[in-house]
Amino acid sequence: MALDTDDLVRLCRLGPALVAATGDEEWLEATAELISGGKSNLTFTLTSAAGQLILRRPPTGELLPTAHDMAREVRVQSSLADTDVPVARIVLHDEGELIGVQCYVMDKVPGHIIRAELPPGYAESPAERKQMAFSFVDTLVALHSVDQEEVGLGDYGRPAGFMERQVRRWTGQWEASRTHDVAEIDELARRLAAGVPGQERSTIVHGDFRIDNVLYDTGDPARINAVLDWELSTLGDPLTDLGLLSLYWRSAADSELSLIPGVTHLPGFPDRGDLLERYAAASGADLSDMGFYQAFAHFKFAVIAQGVAARSAAGAMGGQDFGNLDDEILGLAQTGLEHI
Repeated sequence: MALDTDDLVRLCRLGPALVAATGDEEWLEATAELISGGKSNLTFTLTSAAGQLILRRPPTGELLPTAHDMAREVRVQSSLADTDVPVARIVLHDEGELIGVQCYVMDKVPGHIIRAELPPGYAESPAERKQMAFSFVDTLVALHSVDQEEVGLGDYGRPAGFMERQVRRWTGQWEASRTHDVAEIDELARRLAAGVPGQERSTIVHGDFRIDNVLYDTGDPARINAVLDWELSTLGDPLTDLGLLSLYWRSAADSELSLIPGVTHLPGFPDRGDLLERYAAASGADLSDMGFYQAFAHFKFAVIAQGVAARSAAGAMGGQDFGNLDDEILGLAQTGLEHI
């Protein structure tokens, strides 16, 4: 399905709103370009003589309940603006009058988004790659250390019973987006529901904390300029973030995640065990139940992959095609069962 940028972004309406928000009439002559890599909400670079901004909006087509809530992304980033967690400044938020759906515009923060390869000449030494890894973990520790009440996010979620609801929610998302039966997914959901551990603490959680959802400083691999993609953020059990981090942080011995190509398998990057140790030391968290959280991460990502596959097949991903993910979804479920 060809991408119709004019229909998705509606610059004829968005441009005047940007002029009002920024005071710069150059935004009347803006262009929009889809940023590749996004697999849920659609992200565009807006360019004019005034510079560049970033637009986020939901995908096209029918949306799952509670998904793609732009207002939540706006709220959490605005609330974290004065904390140790680096975030982009929100320029504009609209409930649907401008382009027909909720959207928001934020600053384009300079930095590297690192996916399948490192930029040429960037973090070439083992020491720099270790710095990249540890700054990544330290940023997650910083997020989990934020007092949600102090930043006005005390009602951003319901921490009590968080994991039970997460298992139910993602089981429901599976039922809503499944295209065929996968017995291993059903069994993993059953075991997760039956084995939820006690929650040690409640914090702001990102929900999708991985290396290509942060912006690394172009001149300093030890510095992260912004954390991106807050679609799944809420209040809850911080070990869910750590479980996903350990899933995404692939080693040389791991199979690749086709939806999330990475670089952490390259020589010089510490392994996931080193990252878990650093997190535990910095946060004081008890990681004795990590097997459950790693199993849940595999389950959640399998459901996300199924949703991406379904939306892609329906032509609701702005022309992006991610192919058949059935084997990967099955493999994620099987590994999740091993963890639990």
